[in-house]
Amino acid sequence: MNRAPGPSVRLKLALSYAGFLMVAAVLLLAAVWLFLLRYVPDRAFLIAGATDTPTKGVFPVRSNLLHVFAPRAALVLAFLLVFGLVGGWLLAGRVLAPLTRITEATRLASTGSLAHRIGLPGRADEFRELADAFDTMLARLETHVDEQRRFAANASHELRTPLATSKALLDVARTDPDPDIAGIIDRLHVVNTRAIELTEALLLLSRADQRSFTREHVDLSLLAEETTETLLPLAEQHGVTLETSGTAAPTSGSPALLLQLTVNLVHNAIVHNLPEGGTVRIDTRGGAGVVLLTVDNTGGHLPPELVATLTEPFQRGTARIRTDHAGVGLGLAIVRSITRAHDGTLTLSPRAGGGLRVTVELPAAAP
Repeated sequence: MNRAPGPSVRLKLALSYAGFLMVAAVLLLAAVWLFLLRYVPDRAFLIAGATDTPTKGVFPVRSNLLHVFAPRAALVLAFLLVFGLVGGWLLAGRVLAPLTRITEATRLASTGSLAHRIGLPGRADEFRELADAFDTMLARLETHVDEQRRFAANASHELRTPLATSKALLDVARTDPDPDIAGIIDRLHVVNTRAIELTEALLLLSRADQRSFTREHVDLSLLAEETTETLLPLAEQHGVTLETSGTAAPTSGSPALLLQLTVNLVHNAIVHNLPEGGTVRIDTRGGAGVVLLTVDNTGGHLPPELVATLTEPFQRGTARIRTDHAGVGLGLAIVRSITRAHDGTLTLSPRAGGGLRVTVELPAAAP
């Protein structure tokens, strides 16, 4: 925004300090006049019968005091004006020095440099709280931008694969004198379905990141039951037993997104499980101001360094069982985005006996 140039804040503060000092001086001189000089007589007078206290020299009268007092008072006011301006200018510069550093950091951030930090030293005050908040914002923004860049690169790579496969199939069909039309159509159908699933996952992830939803009252225990009923056929197909337990867990958020979160967690727990005899446990709990959704699944042993990367887009647990239902690699990334959009926390930890435990902690709904 283009603004007309105006006086600096430092000049305004210096003038304010000098003005306040002048007002205080004038009030002090006025007090001297009202409460001291007014009791000095206008002319000398004699007290009849007072022979024991003779007056030595000239008796001070009001006109003489004013003649002596006024020029010196003017000099004092002039000195205080200069002192107030100079001292106010220096004091304002010292007070506003942190603001200058904050402004410089803001200008650097506007050019795209997000690695700079203000790092104001000293004890807490308004400027340092502002600087700390700005540093925190820059750190989060830098992390978000890095995640978006990685996500865009990974998404481009993942989308290029089905498109390249489709192009190869069409090229083969065009050059083959006797193409297998039915087989090509089936393979194109599979590739197209994967591309659609990937696109829908990307849209859902973008919606969660933008927080473009209306908050409603949601009970996670009901979502867990609905998810169990929906994914029961898939669990039976993989030989996995679903177990649901817990109590009511009321929270506030988007029912559709929270249902998608629960479905993704249970779907991952079913798909990445033991080949036979696997178990998935879904538990919901309500605590002091928070609600918990925990999904445990059996499976192979997962190293902690692998678990730490599972919420990244297009990262899959390669040490786990891979099937045709392994998804597009956005399941836990979507869960993390939905959890953040609902001001919650997501925790992943490997189980001692193998498998993974995922805990979603969300704020409890107001009663």
